[in-house]
Amino acid sequence: MNLTATPAEAVRTGLSAHELQRAILDNLLCLQGRFPRIATLHDWYMALAYSVRDRLLTRWESSWRAFERCEAKVPCYLSAEFLIGPQLGNSLVNLGILATAREALAALDQDLEALLVLEDEPGLGNGGLGRLAACYLDSLATLEVPAVGYGIRYEFGIFEQRFLEGAQVEVTDKWLQRGNPWEIMRTDVTPSVSFGGHTEPFTDTLGRYRVRWIPRSQVKGVAFDTPVPGYRVNTCNTLRLWKSEAVESFDFQEFNVGDYYRAVEGKVVSETITKVLYPNDEPEIGKRLRLAQQYFFVSCSLQDMLRILDFNRQPVTRLPEMYAVQLNDTHPSIAVAELMRLLVDERHLPWERAWDLTQRTLAYTNHTLLPEALETWGLPLFRDLLPRPLEIIYEINRRFLEEVRQRYPGDDARVARLSLIDEAGEKRVRMANLATVGSHAVNGVAALHSKLLRETVLHDFAQLWPERFFNITNGVTPRRFMVLSNPPLAQLLDETVGEGWVTDLTRLRALETRADDRAFRERWRHVKRTNKEVLARLIRLRTGMAVDPAALFDIQVKRIHEYKRQHLNALHIITLYNRLRKEPRLDVPPRCCIFGGKAAPGYFLAKLIIRLINGVADVVNNDPAIAGRLKVVFFPNFNVKYAQAIYPAADLSEQISTAGKEASGTGNMKFMLNGALTIGTLDGANVEIREEVGAENFFLFGLTAEQAERARREGYQPAHELERHPELQEAFGQIAAGAFSRGDREVFKPLIDNLRDSDPFLVLADYGDYVACQERINEAWQDVEHWTRMSILNTARCGKFSSDRAVREYCDHIWGARPVRIALDPV
Repeated sequence: MNLTATPAEAVRTGLSAHELQRAILDNLLCLQGRFPRIATLHDWYMALAYSVRDRLLTRWESSWRAFERCEAKVPCYLSAEFLIGPQLGNSLVNLGILATAREALAALDQDLEALLVLEDEPGLGNGGLGRLAACYLDSLATLEVPAVGYGIRYEFGIFEQRFLEGAQVEVTDKWLQRGNPWEIMRTDVTPSVSFGGHTEPFTDTLGRYRVRWIPRSQVKGVAFDTPVPGYRVNTCNTLRLWKSEAVESFDFQEFNVGDYYRAVEGKVVSETITKVLYPNDEPEIGKRLRLAQQYFFVSCSLQDMLRILDFNRQPVTRLPEMYAVQLNDTHPSIAVAELMRLLVDERHLPWERAWDLTQRTLAYTNHTLLPEALETWGLPLFRDLLPRPLEIIYEINRRFLEEVRQRYPGDDARVARLSLIDEAGEKRVRMANLATVGSHAVNGVAALHSKLLRETVLHDFAQLWPERFFNITNGVTPRRFMVLSNPPLAQLLDETVGEGWVTDLTRLRALETRADDRAFRERWRHVKRTNKEVLARLIRLRTGMAVDPAALFDIQVKRIHEYKRQHLNALHIITLYNRLRKEPRLDVPPRCCIFGGKAAPGYFLAKLIIRLINGVADVVNNDPAIAGRLKVVFFPNFNVKYAQAIYPAADLSEQISTAGKEASGTGNMKFMLNGALTIGTLDGANVEIREEVGAENFFLFGLTAEQAERARREGYQPAHELERHPELQEAFGQIAAGAFSRGDREVFKPLIDNLRDSDPFLVLADYGDYVACQERINEAWQDVEHWTRMSILNTARCGKFSSDRAVREYCDHIWGARPVRIALDPV
């Protein structure tokens, strides 16, 4: 294999096919000690990944140089999850060298698509929260805003999902087993984090009251950086993830006396903190580990910001001018107490000055209206693990409640609701209250969610500080979820409206004029059919099941939870199945119902829902009487990589959560971008999607949030709903009789009893309207031209739901951050 010589710097930075080809061969040999004749596919993947990373790092260095020169304000996004997805394809897209890489690899007798499939997905998140964080990092870089994402480098990510007799089985996700070419270990960035012990008050040499924390143990955080490139710009930001390590990994004294376990015990215990994403927090030890994870990454991140201030010779009083720290839900809300500890105990600032800096630096995004999802921690656990932060929380609370009592004299009930400590039963620290009190801005993530947030869970705070509350509707990145995921559609859009839509989705409005063009609609259908064929092949590969791309692809992929109501979808499938059995000539189009998503390991009812869906699939798919008319697929181990094949192939997007329960949702947006029509309730961002696309292009059903609340208030009786719908009674009877559990009458009894006796998420209340709406969908699907027109208009009107728009709003209204144009520094 003869290649002409290439200048050394071009091997690291050049973007031509020849330069990239040379870089791949150099990295294959020099970094991996392999040569082409013996290299495996994974060796080639690693060589390509290192070559792409080289090009990112030149942009990363230039970005940081520019940020330092202009003293740019840096948004820091603190999140317990970053579901970043595979990095290779996304990096090639953002660098603009996807086709170049394909050409370079072809010259080396390698196939880019085969290498993309090999990449292990970083399992650093569970669902929408982590994926949103990743979208925002992509948009920040694309908008040329300097930013850092801070999180945890979980050694084992979200579990790999498998099924055994229809039940979910969790298998360890060893995403780091074969190495991660995208990260860079920073051995010089190692903050220490304390746990346990006790505190001691003392008076310093200046006569000031101080508190000293004497910890029971300390761990060391080690930074691992992943470059985050913007789309076709030189900006490259940073995702910094923290790994926990022992301060001293080996006790030589213990080793010398023969206690070999104790010699390494510190290392084992310390590294447990970042071992696994979201440990099961049902047992006490799981709760302790989860709180330790949250405090660990927050403390490391805040210490890192202060370290960088010191390095740049900036006084700590400039913290709010240099950093905007966004708390992504309640997981990082301990930042309020920890920043105060660092400023008061470590930097010796007066309390009032430290509190001013803390509030001006921090902002809080709330992602839930579910009371059980608003984190609280029992005081005994909190006191034992974090004694000094708890003392600071007490002092914050004392001062805050004094303010409340002055504002609302005699209103003890309000004081109790606003307190950072829940005094009822076991005393608990309310993390959402802490985040709200310690932040200068609080935002919801969809218009309805923000309204309900002000009216319900944070109502008292909104009355106290109305100026702090904002709405910023979520968004998703079109780079990953259109350009990378849906190349046929991206090409059609480029040809139709120009390439500018990739960074300005509002330009897709120009498609509206093409919706009535018969030839364009035919091309649109061809794109959708191509994507459905891709998904059909993937389903065959992953499940062994053959599905017909001509069928209506009806898809619900998201975390499995009762409020998301996958069991409502299953009840409709049973109803449709029964109808087809009774009326073989029934005029309904073929339908393929596709599910995907994971249930938390300790969430019993959610796991039963998965088992029910798989049980229904087992019966429906093996019934020759309806062969080809109805299929049910539960796609295993749904993640970002598989999502990239699923969203583009959808005809119908199931967004059927109970109104008033979903904060926003982002899967609904990804489906919309790719031309799927939505069946949904007026919940979360569905409300705004319907407003944008038009009511005539959205399949609406179900109670509104107000109607749902009224039903609960007036004593909702699910048994009455069951009596009203004979087909629902029939479905219940079949489930109870073991029709979908191979005769086992007990397995689904807890699920049936839950729906019949309490139905907390109003599944039965919405059943009739949902089934009727599905009948309207059957009719609409059979008018091919009209359906295609609606599909085009969904994509045309998706502009509002770009994460670029959302990030601009954060920059303008909360962070006060601005773009910094980057010119590449000479190598």
